[in-house]
Amino acid sequence: MTSPGRTEHLVLPGVLSAEQAAQTVAGILAVQRPDGSIPWFTGGHLDPWDHVEAAMALDAAGEHTSAAAAYRWLADNQNSDGSWYAAYVDGSPTDRGRETNFCAYLAVGVWHHYLTTGDEAFLDEIWPNLFAAVEFVLALQLPGGQIAWRRDEDGSHPHEALLTGCSSIYQALRCALAVAELREDPQPDWELATGRLAHAIQHHPERFLDKNHYSMDWYYPILGGAVRGPAAKERIEARWDDFVVPGLGVRCVLPNPWVTGGESAELALALWAMGESDRAVEILRSIQHLRAEDGMYWTGYVFQDSAVWPEEKTAWTAGALLLAVAALGGDEATTAVFDGERLPAGFTEPSDGCC
Repeated sequence: MTSPGRTEHLVLPGVLSAEQAAQTVAGILAVQRPDGSIPWFTGGHLDPWDHVEAAMALDAAGEHTSAAAAYRWLADNQNSDGSWYAAYVDGSPTDRGRETNFCAYLAVGVWHHYLTTGDEAFLDEIWPNLFAAVEFVLALQLPGGQIAWRRDEDGSHPHEALLTGCSSIYQALRCALAVAELREDPQPDWELATGRLAHAIQHHPERFLDKNHYSMDWYYPILGGAVRGPAAKERIEARWDDFVVPGLGVRCVLPNPWVTGGESAELALALWAMGESDRAVEILRSIQHLRAEDGMYWTGYVFQDSAVWPEEKTAWTAGALLLAVAALGGDEATTAVFDGERLPAGFTEPSDGCC
């Protein structure tokens, strides 16, 4: 088990003790395969986004070698066009679609890894993979600034974008720009694309598919950093009662009576990022009923039936919780990645409503 001394900063009263955090980190490490990949659970499938989320949690806990192995798995399995497939089982693709937010998220993990380790050699090693992934993603940017959510196996793509995915991509592009800036390798095309994407998220909701019954579409523009300040406060208050179930957590999708640990932890991160730490802690405390005896977390709970569902404990749920606790605890790398204040913003567009 991970030494409790490496998780002292992951202590949050009512949520995690150092020993509990160490147990959770050990649970993620137990899921990680020898090749570095981190599936949802042992024997389950892997998607690149959740794989990175779990790797970031390992870095937050000081498990840098295991986190680096996770990123090298992505490097070793990257497609020639810079993408990754949407799902893998035992290293073999099971969904050959390529989702843009999955591919972009490498940038968030890589920047977080660098900030936790200061390892510039690793950054140089992974840069070609990061560059290729960003180029793949930006090739699917639509005229309005939003980014199509997927390229299909035959090379075609829907001219449709998802607000949650694009909000995550916005954070990823800013992290990619931070890497480029550190390497003194400016990417003006990325800066323009990032600004166009921010403009779409902030001012043009009609450019995205209507998924407002999902809680992620509610808080992700804040979590990804595109919406902050009074606009974030207004957004959270407008739908708080729709999605937050007091004492249980956050609904995944309306009207289902189902709260999920991942969405709850992510909302806590978003609340922290907008300066509402007290409410963030309240949300994290409310999902302690999802913690299992082995230190991992059940994916969700159907409160109408008083039943855990699905009966799986996912590495990314544990990872999201650890990252939220790390941010609340002031872990510098995690705060830098999620508060957004120290990330390049790209070139911003005027909000005049004309475009």
